[in-house]
Amino acid sequence: MINKIDLREPLNILNSEATTPQEVFQNQTLRPVLKLQNDLYGSLFTSYAIRQNADFNALSAAKKNSFIEQSLQKDSVLKNIFIGMTIGMFTLQELEVYHSDSKVFNKRIITMLIERLKSQIK
Repeated sequence: MINKIDLREPLNILNSEATTPQEVFQNQTLRPVLKLQNDLYGSLFTSYAIRQNADFNALSAAKKNSFIEQSLQKDSVLKNIFIGMTIGMFTLQELEVYHSDSKVFNKRIITMLIERLKSQIK
């Protein structure tokens, strides 16, 4: 039987002795989940952007980047949808780690999502 971890592409990110537990979780769990869910994040955000700003596709790259940042930082419903999509791909053990410092992990998720969306939505 395939589990959630089997769905993720492993990333070869080396952790040193100085790597914090939060960084280890980010590299071993968050980044692979974000990569796995990438198409869904992009599609959801594009749909959201067009609903919010009918001229989204006509905006300059700088304005699109600004819109992405503002949307994910200020729209709590959108932010929570993205965080929920990410958490939904965790195992129970990963969820326990997430609960140990959810505020920090939520910030990391949103920061990485902003960068991911900016690099893909042109």
